[in-house]
Amino acid sequence: MIMGLLWTACAATGASAADISAGKARAGSACAVCHGVLGLSTLPNAPSLAGQPEIYLAEQLKNYRSGKRTHEVMSVIAKPLSDQDIDNLAAWYASLQIEVREAR
Repeated sequence: MIMGLLWTACAATGASAADISAGKARAGSACAVCHGVLGLSTLPNAPSLAGQPEIYLAEQLKNYRSGKRTHEVMSVIAKPLSDQDIDNLAAWYASLQIEVREAR
């Protein structure tokens, strides 16, 4: 009964689980050029996305898509993304774990 109500609630709101594999595939086609294959950028003007919070990444992509946030490249890249694409990309980058070490 509870599972049925939960599923109904998710279906009614349009919520769906993000697909990390789909996010990885989508990232490999465009995002990797600037943000690196595993989300670690080597360009000085492109941020690393690996390990960033999923909610932050999704919000920023939606902001680029809507025009609330602008950037000559990101605005074009984000424009055709669906909500599901954005959720998948955010899940992929958030799933990447990074390790920080002090320099020796």
